[in-house]
Amino acid sequence: EPRSPWCCLAWTLVIGTMNSLVFLLNLLLMFVIFTLVLLPTIVVVYFGFQCHSQVLHSSARYCQSILDDNSSSALIILGFVIMSPLLVVAMATYCSLARRLQLLVCFQPYSLALYKGGRWCCRGEGAPCCARGCSSQLKAWV
Repeated sequence: EPRSPWCCLAWTLVIGTMNSLVFLLNLLLMFVIFTLVLLPTIVVVYFGFQCHSQVLHSSARYCQSILDDNSSSALIILGFVIMSPLLVVAMATYCSLARRLQLLVCFQPYSLALYKGGRWCCRGEGAPCCARGCSSQLKAWV
């Protein structure tokens, strides 16, 4: 049966807040994984741009004694070349972790706010949450 308007509004806010928190958790997890995996690329490109005379031309000791313009250009090119495989590794790592933690199953439909009788349920296999009408056959990935 349908909920009252105030109850529906309250449940909509609760479900919207929970979905927003799950989204922010996914975003934070993605940011951490991509930062850690792409750290070698970030460092190599940073030092390449820092020591090149046409870009920043730092007066740091390693820029004057070790890195000239040619080696700085090589670092910049190397950084951008290794970025593509590292992006694939970062995305595969995120997808694997999101699947293992079943984070995408935690999004709740707004139909729980509209009708009474919808229930929050937990699947087996350690899933934290799922929507009304859960089925153990339902999988996000094959």
